[in-house]
Amino acid sequence: MGPDDRRAAHRALVDRVVRGPGTATVEQRAAAFANDGLDADLQPLLAKVATAPTRITDADFDRARAAGRTDDQVFELVIAAAVGQASRMYESALAALDAAANG
Repeated sequence: MGPDDRRAAHRALVDRVVRGPGTATVEQRAAAFANDGLDADLQPLLAKVATAPTRITDADFDRARAAGRTDDQVFELVIAAAVGQASRMYESALAALDAAANG
């Protein structure tokens, strides 16, 4: 698998996570992916998914559920937040490699 194939696979993953079928809305999944524009009840949980996953607590999940979100919706949003953070790290790594290779 070459670099173009890996990029295509990455784009397909992101598209599926953000725009594929799900119980959370596309807008909610896009906000979770970007870690930006999150509803107040989701912000603590999804920010921790992206930046401090070892600090996630049951209370973070309880807050999201108390706002009326289902377990499926919370799961989808957590996945979107994790893939979003991984994507930002992936893009940063590719940029660093490109800069190193091209001077």
